Amino acid sequence: MNSKQEGGLHPIETASRDELTALQLQRLKWSVKHAYDNVARYREKFDEAGVHPADIQDLSDLAKFPFTTKQDLRENYPFAMFAVPEEDVVRVHVSSGTTGKPTVVGYSKNDIDMWSDVMARSIYASGGRPGDKVHISYGYGLFTGGLGAHYGAERLGCMVIPMSGGQTERQIQLIADFRPDVIMVTPTYCLNIIDGLERQGMAGDGCSLRIGLFGAEPWGTEMRREIEERMCIDAMDLYGLSEIIGPGVASECIETKDGPTVWEDHFYPEIINPDTGEMLKDGEHGELVFTSLTKEAFPVIRYRTCDLSRLLPGTARTMRRFDKITGRTDDMMIIRGVNIFPSQIEELILKQEDLAPHYQLELSRSGNLDALAVNVEIKPGVSTQASDRVAAELQHNIKAFIGVSTKINILGEGEIPRSQGKAQRVVDNRPKG
Repeated sequence: MNSKQEGGLHPIETASRDELTALQLQRLKWSVKHAYDNVARYREKFDEAGVHPADIQDLSDLAKFPFTTKQDLRENYPFAMFAVPEEDVVRVHVSSGTTGKPTVVGYSKNDIDMWSDVMARSIYASGGRPGDKVHISYGYGLFTGGLGAHYGAERLGCMVIPMSGGQTERQIQLIADFRPDVIMVTPTYCLNIIDGLERQGMAGDGCSLRIGLFGAEPWGTEMRREIEERMCIDAMDLYGLSEIIGPGVASECIETKDGPTVWEDHFYPEIINPDTGEMLKDGEHGELVFTSLTKEAFPVIRYRTCDLSRLLPGTARTMRRFDKITGRTDDMMIIRGVNIFPSQIEELILKQEDLAPHYQLELSRSGNLDALAVNVEIKPGVSTQASDRVAAELQHNIKAFIGVSTKINILGEGEIPRSQGKAQRVVDNRPKG
């Protein structure tokens, strides 16, 4: 089946589940064998688990194989997880992780072509069309966002505006002058751009943009509503992570806007219990796991993403989709026995009309007890006398809906640090060790 996105849907996007399953099984057999034959770490892990690529006779057999984690990648830094000779790797990217060694991913020429295809498919699914102007505010360089979006937009036949992140005033000027149709950016940085557009009277109907593809960090229903209302666009969820390919693993479809559709002909998804590793049924909440089916330079077998969601039946496409990411196993905070994700607090902040969508969470320790402070900004025009009422309301809601007591710090406009990429939502001031 043709893999190029030149307008319209790929045949595989509307193929029957039986056709898709047959293709997945064929590609899964190849990918598992490719990893075993060419990557010492996979061969070691499979042998330790007593499994062999020949054991893959059905898609369900994948559950017999061990998981791959970020630790595997860090321990084999920089190139030991590559499955092709270094001279066949045409590009590397590095994850944006903040702890330990970064993870390095490699791409063959065919991998770059496939990535361009799935990104073009993602832009098209989200409502982009050949001839559109695409303003890219994802960071370029070692981060996968900018170049991944760039190659996909070019593959679709769009005019690319490779702005990258930062220089917010220039971003706004280019949006005014070039009148792009699509913006690709992290949702938190989009809020900075919206603030600037509003100051110049260019937001809403005054802006040329009609679609935004947002990824690289979790964002909730309330943030989608805020972006759509203030910018008068369709805010679409674009999912990816460097270890799998980058952006373009899954994308929402403009017809339904009901969660990202996984491009299952290239990336096989599972949901597992994050505590036991047990495979869960579609519809059950757990951790997303992906296996690459076509990657040459850097295959990944059962990679644990740490993203929490659930798999759901396809709607706009035959392929399955997943629900909004509710959090990550590795950004979960435990405050006095209560599990908390930043996205839960974000939803409550965004529901309060007097609060701006900027926030930061501060963890501290008093004696043996952890404490959480929530720093938020009051919206311009709201009187400072309202601060006590707003803080009390948010504090009550967090206690009622999440079950933990917090300190609320109401700050003025611009006092929360602004992000030019992924926002730093949590500051951990607890003693180390």
